[in-house]
Amino acid sequence: MKKRSNLSRLMEYAGNRRYLTYASWILSAVSALVALVPFWYIWRIIRDVLDVYPDFSRAENLTRYGWMAVLFAVLSMAIYTGALMCSHISAFRVASNLRKGTIHHIAKLPLGFAESFGSGRLRKIVNESSAATETFLAHQLPDKAGALATPAGLLVLLLVFDWRLGVMSLLPVLLGFIIMASMTGQKMAEKMKEYQNSLDSMANEAVEYVRGIPVVKTFGQTVFSFKKFKGTIDNYGKWVIAYTKDLRLPMMCYTTAVNGVFAFLIAAALYLTRDGVSNEFLLNLLFYIIITPVISLTLTRIMFMSENEMIVADALARIDSVLDLEPLEEAESPEQPADSSVELENVRFSYDGSKDVIKGISLRVEPGQTVAFVGPSGGGKSTLASLISRFFDPQSGSIRIGGTDIRQIEKEELMNTVSFVFQNSRLIKASIADNVRLGKPEATDEEVMEALKAAQCMDIIEKFPHGADTIIGTKGTYLSGGEQQRIAIARAVLKNTPVIILDEATAFADPDNEAQVQAAFSQLARGKTVIMIAHRLSTVAGADKIYVISDGKIAESGGREQLCEKNGLFAKMWKDYQTSIQWKVSREV
Repeated sequence: MKKRSNLSRLMEYAGNRRYLTYASWILSAVSALVALVPFWYIWRIIRDVLDVYPDFSRAENLTRYGWMAVLFAVLSMAIYTGALMCSHISAFRVASNLRKGTIHHIAKLPLGFAESFGSGRLRKIVNESSAATETFLAHQLPDKAGALATPAGLLVLLLVFDWRLGVMSLLPVLLGFIIMASMTGQKMAEKMKEYQNSLDSMANEAVEYVRGIPVVKTFGQTVFSFKKFKGTIDNYGKWVIAYTKDLRLPMMCYTTAVNGVFAFLIAAALYLTRDGVSNEFLLNLLFYIIITPVISLTLTRIMFMSENEMIVADALARIDSVLDLEPLEEAESPEQPADSSVELENVRFSYDGSKDVIKGISLRVEPGQTVAFVGPSGGGKSTLASLISRFFDPQSGSIRIGGTDIRQIEKEELMNTVSFVFQNSRLIKASIADNVRLGKPEATDEEVMEALKAAQCMDIIEKFPHGADTIIGTKGTYLSGGEQQRIAIARAVLKNTPVIILDEATAFADPDNEAQVQAAFSQLARGKTVIMIAHRLSTVAGADKIYVISDGKIAESGGREQLCEKNGLFAKMWKDYQTSIQWKVSREV
């Protein structure tokens, strides 16, 4: 099947307004041709002046020719304005539909895929890539139609008056096109792609670095944390320099060629007038000197259009990197879980399809049971929790909730069965009440307040004049990590699902908030099946069963006392934890 052009794809997003894009091309081309008419009147003015020289009073039509030149110049601008109005209306529709389509597709993707992209990269793809297409359709595409129509009109003007001077004017044009081809080929397109990739990586790392500044400064890891960010800056610099070096020589030659039309004309004039100068030749030479800037401008516009087409192609490729991701398959005959049990059977999972992160894990969590996943960082704990919530599907094995494979449970039903409290609270810029109500949109104010009370949030509510209606986030009120976490727990309390997953939910809780967060957990977990992931072993001490996850496998399992007696990995972790909490900071004398 023939691959569709980028333009045809963009026109699909324009809908019925694609015809405005076509109209803008026609109007822009007509405007470009009309813009050449004043030059003809200028030629007539120069001719009449030379004919009556030195008695200029005999020139009768100068005023009329001048006004006609002004009229066609104004007419050209009016037609071009109409072209831009048409192109902008269509471009806005394309950009809007492209953004909505991409966001809608992202919303259908499992959370794991969205997380793998990074918020900075996703934001850049949605905003900047669609903005690039908008600029291309609104300005650059109509200009392309005008830039292609202008050479046709120029060719007539250049060859009609004096074909010899016309040919000399066209030689640098031909040279410019040859040089331009070397700057817009496949090699440069690949370098443009690498340049944009490095820019994406730098933007994503910048977002993540800025977000982590409070933690970085608290723990004195500024240099270490900046290292990764600096790596993306260095990589971006490498590709910028490579791209610039490759364009340096051809760009210099191109600039010399397009701005050298005047020099070609002077050389031709000196050669052609070696036997004398006629009024007709002088008239044509003056006309060609006047019109040569149009040639340079046209070539420059064509060059930038070629570059912009590469940018748009790269932008669409980035959007495709999101749109090509397939949502998880929906069950044809959905089933409902019988209870709140969770069972994994020989589950294997890999992010890249080659290296397994989860290596054949099997376990069962009984209804109402609280289990904990602990172990070294990178062992697979969070990945395992993500699989249970179906942020991803495993490559092999099965995950069942209430005896039903989660792939056979409708997405809405699964979301009503499992609540996930993230390490990052993920609050939005809205009121406290609205953030809690995300767990149950139809909840009443009374239900929201009950959830806040159960999550130990009343001290937060009472310290603000507007209470639960206080706006949090950007340009609003900022909460501490522990306070944000309690709000997130209130959201889970309101949702009231039978299965709850807590992923490092106390990671950002300060000591003052930790006790309240733990009390909120106790309220949340009452009568529920709870799976918790934690580095702070104090939070898992009361779990019914503890699974030690290491290198994608279950290294140990059992109660806290039982695992300590085994003197294995958990015993070592528990000993280290007990040592750490006994540390005291001595006072300097």
